[in-house]
Amino acid sequence: MTAIWRGHTKAIELIVSFAPEGVEIAARSLRISGASCLLACLACLPLGSLIHFHNFRGKRALVNVIQTLFSVPTVIIGLFVFVLFSQAGPLGGLDIMFTPAAMVIGQMILISPILLGLTISAFSGIDKGIIDTAISLGASGFQTTLVMLREARYAVLAAVIMAFGRAISEVGCALMVGGNIRGFTRVMTTAISLETSKGELELSMALGIILLFLALVINIALNRLQQR
Repeated sequence: MTAIWRGHTKAIELIVSFAPEGVEIAARSLRISGASCLLACLACLPLGSLIHFHNFRGKRALVNVIQTLFSVPTVIIGLFVFVLFSQAGPLGGLDIMFTPAAMVIGQMILISPILLGLTISAFSGIDKGIIDTAISLGASGFQTTLVMLREARYAVLAAVIMAFGRAISEVGCALMVGGNIRGFTRVMTTAISLETSKGELELSMALGIILLFLALVINIALNRLQQR
């Protein structure tokens, strides 16, 4: 209990003092997770609409695979990205291992199944009459998709919130492809892992509290946007 209390006290001290290193790590966490979530949304929202609105052989199996990947371990994604972009890998020439770019790609791959699966589910809950009405009024495929996104905006935004939470809280992929380099690729989760391994339980607990606080602020902001 003493360690927990001291962790809370340390967290308050770090927040109030705006410790430069802590602010830098928190800002980097938000940038990397925000970028991966944005890129995943740009790819998965249109793809989810295509999967939902088109019937093809193996569609049900594909949706089952996507939903299964909701719980894929982060270390497996980290291993995949590591093999892909390592010097001996097929994309090793890009030389992005142990950089924020590799971390963004890893997190993007990690959260894509969540966005895809929940987007498909969101579209499934829309009245088919809305689609028929849009098409009868001469809407193109892209315009119909926009109408569907508007109708399913609450469910889609909930998917985005869940995906962002998954991205900012993961640690396995970030460690494997980012390397936890101080001042370059160190984020909140990898900093917590490092401080715990060093026995700095108070600091690691403080960082964990700050991470939860950041996630809470982002979720409140997105929920306010959803309500508006």
